[in-house]
Amino acid sequence: QVQLEESGGGLVQPGGSLRLSCTVSGAISGISTMGWYRQAPGKERELVATITSGGSTNYADSVKGRFTISRDNAKKTGSLQMNSLKAEDTAVYYCYVRSFVNVAYWGKGTQVTVSS
Repeated sequence: QVQLEESGGGLVQPGGSLRLSCTVSGAISGISTMGWYRQAPGKERELVATITSGGSTNYADSVKGRFTISRDNAKKTGSLQMNSLKAEDTAVYYCYVRSFVNVAYWGKGTQVTVSS
């Protein structure tokens, strides 16, 4: 059974930084796309960033220039470096992977709170 585990969330002041990590375990037939989504209270889940197996990245306009997504294909891990955090970045952040046979998996989420 494939499982995704996120870590690194927490409380940070505006302008601060956090680094989220995602570890994939279990038998997965290769990871095509890895990404991060977030969901704030009362809002729909939205894309934050994705990265393909070849390293191509895509970011939501709201995080461009502040967040950086990366992955380690051999270790089946991914990270999201978040800098210059704003109050509007407060949300539950979910790790997402899609396998090469087009099956999607989600983590349980980690809370990020940006507040003074």
